[in-house]
Amino acid sequence: MSVLRVKSVEQSISDTEAPEHRLRKDLSALDLTVFGIGVVIGTGIFVLTGRVAREMAGPAVALSFVVAGVVCALAALCYAEFASTVPVAGSAYTFAFATLGEFPAWIIGWDLMLEMMLGAAVVAVGWSGYLTSLLASLGITLPGAIAGEGAAFNLPAALIVLILTAILVIGIKLSSRFNLVIVTIKLAVILLVVVAGLFFVKGGNYSPFVPAAKPTPAVEGLSAPLIQVLFGITPVAFGVLGIFSAAAIVFFAYIGFDVVATAAEETRDPQRDLPIGILASLGICTVLYVAVSLVVVGMQPYGRLSEAAPLADAFKAVGQTWAASLISIGALAGLTTVVMILMMGMSRVMFAMCRDNLLPRGLARVHPRFRTPYIITITMGVVVAVLAGLVPLSTIAELVNIGTLFAFVVVSIAVVILRRTRPDLPRSFHTPLVPLVPVLSVLACLYLMLNLPVETWLRFVAWMLLGILIYFGYGYRHSRLSERSR
Repeated sequence: MSVLRVKSVEQSISDTEAPEHRLRKDLSALDLTVFGIGVVIGTGIFVLTGRVAREMAGPAVALSFVVAGVVCALAALCYAEFASTVPVAGSAYTFAFATLGEFPAWIIGWDLMLEMMLGAAVVAVGWSGYLTSLLASLGITLPGAIAGEGAAFNLPAALIVLILTAILVIGIKLSSRFNLVIVTIKLAVILLVVVAGLFFVKGGNYSPFVPAAKPTPAVEGLSAPLIQVLFGITPVAFGVLGIFSAAAIVFFAYIGFDVVATAAEETRDPQRDLPIGILASLGICTVLYVAVSLVVVGMQPYGRLSEAAPLADAFKAVGQTWAASLISIGALAGLTTVVMILMMGMSRVMFAMCRDNLLPRGLARVHPRFRTPYIITITMGVVVAVLAGLVPLSTIAELVNIGTLFAFVVVSIAVVILRRTRPDLPRSFHTPLVPLVPVLSVLACLYLMLNLPVETWLRFVAWMLLGILIYFGYGYRHSRLSERSR
């Protein structure tokens, strides 16, 4: 079938050398690792910890982070092989095009656009909330009409998106240096939380570590995990099922290591540096997440944790307001890099799709001086700024999770297919125990997807149907592979 036509790995790599589409290669393994840490450590550690501990897992939220980290590790091993074998912008989109065909690749590209666009907007709204809180502590009150989720237009959220768009247009190296500074601040704050918080941990707050399962309004109706609805289980929170339901939500905290793969064309030695960047950033972030979650639930009973700013409020509860202010600054820094790198990843995925004519090719032009895809970056920056300014998106963070898990499933399958169809390709990194690791990755991702709410699945299906209409209305007829077959 023509919708399953495959774009060869050689053709994908050849496209990166076209003068009008050539990106500047400035990134090292350290840059990629810092990018990964910059985008992974953000909303999850500063916001989600309190919500899932209160509503789903209790002190066992640390186990939820471990479960999500293991699922990501399985997928990361598959990503590392693909990124080192096919060092082309587009991440899972490019990998799918080389193995499964054009239509599956389009679906994945459309899915990644949703993940990164909504993810950037959600985090920008969170950034605005932290800024508003920090300014209020300094005696500066922003009008409710221009700040906060209930604002008519969330001005701080829109402004931070536009500022970061400008930085991304100017160049990848400037972006990486800016990211390094911000990540350093963020890591210092997180280490402060862990070290200082240990002095206020009370053993009694860990008991019971896994609270008994109980029905709760938070997981009723369309908010119930799909797996509980499918098998007729009375929707519950806490208990063992609560740990896995929480893992499906805190998975949002890990989103980003796959964005490292989208910078393949801007990496000096992608075969060596991409696997290092992907695996190192994921490993560092998992350790930090588990450490912080254990400290926070030890400082305060899980039922009293704040949902908006759990880290800062935990220190306020023990009278350490100075630490709360520092944490707010660290959260601002952390969320800034998340927004920037999600936008970078989104622009690179669109860049690859436009270069293949599945979206208008004119959008893929590279700036003659900065060597960045400036038209796409500016266009998507404006879209994300409008979304962040007008729409309170915190309630659909789960939609980002399901999109990412779906991409992980496809990449894991694609590794096995490419091993069989192109065993001759040079691979500087090999996923161990193929096909066992990819199969475990697929099963783990599908299980977490089933633990997401029913309403998330309905929204995801609606977005996919819209993508299918666009593909057959535009992409299929304009594809470069269609042009070659005429």
